[in-house]
Amino acid sequence: MRGPRRRLPALPALLWLALAPLPGAPGPAARAELRVRVRLPGGQVTEESLQADSRSDCISLELRTADGALVTLTADFRQEVKIFRALILGELERGQSQFQALCFVTRLHRNEIIPSESMAKLRQKNPRTVRQAEEVRGLEHLSMDVAVNFSKGAQLSSHIHNVCAEAKEAIYTREEDVKFWLEKGVDGSMFEVLPQTSDLPDLQRCRLCADRWKPCICSYSLSIEWYPCMLKYCRSRDAGGKVSSYKCGIRSCQKGYTFDYYVPQKQLCLWDEET
Repeated sequence: MRGPRRRLPALPALLWLALAPLPGAPGPAARAELRVRVRLPGGQVTEESLQADSRSDCISLELRTADGALVTLTADFRQEVKIFRALILGELERGQSQFQALCFVTRLHRNEIIPSESMAKLRQKNPRTVRQAEEVRGLEHLSMDVAVNFSKGAQLSSHIHNVCAEAKEAIYTREEDVKFWLEKGVDGSMFEVLPQTSDLPDLQRCRLCADRWKPCICSYSLSIEWYPCMLKYCRSRDAGGKVSSYKCGIRSCQKGYTFDYYVPQKQLCLWDEET
């Protein structure tokens, strides 16, 4: 929409922030959803769902990857918590269940992603446009050396109860993030340090382990192919020459993650095999 008193810069095929509520749009405390078409690394196109709830100050992004896994990122700004969930299709012919669920919980840092109230105002000019991130952020490799007790997880973030319901026995975090949360007063009894190679000299990476029933260190990689990581600001000048800035769009990013974590048997990590 072009305002009568100032000229917005051309933003073809981009998302922008609505500067005023649109007719019928959710109010500031409502839950808002946006669906965006995103190109995956192999060239396939998938639909990504972005949801924002300014009342609980959280956002959620969900997309299906090329291998069929359903990946969800939930950012709880109030508790400074990020939750990654992956629903991975199982290999039925190898004795696995229909799908396997994993949850990885990490600290949410400031300025990683735009605020929930800004996400709730996102609109797009052309919903059919296929989007690719403007910025590729570096791969983050995380050692998830602590298990989170599902029944107590709500003390860390109320969203764990819903997001990780299918992954009750597979919720992982990092010791350094645990220290941060403990300093904020979170109950430490929900955390359990997992075995590491320093504790068990015979503990191998799953890709090197020949026995499917032995414990090992599993690796799982995922990528958030498109997300609004920064706000863009434009400048305007009034009749008196005074310059002011206003929100006029977003910058999009892509970021990949690799999580290493302990599993009691390689059967739970069949994707991590030497090729």
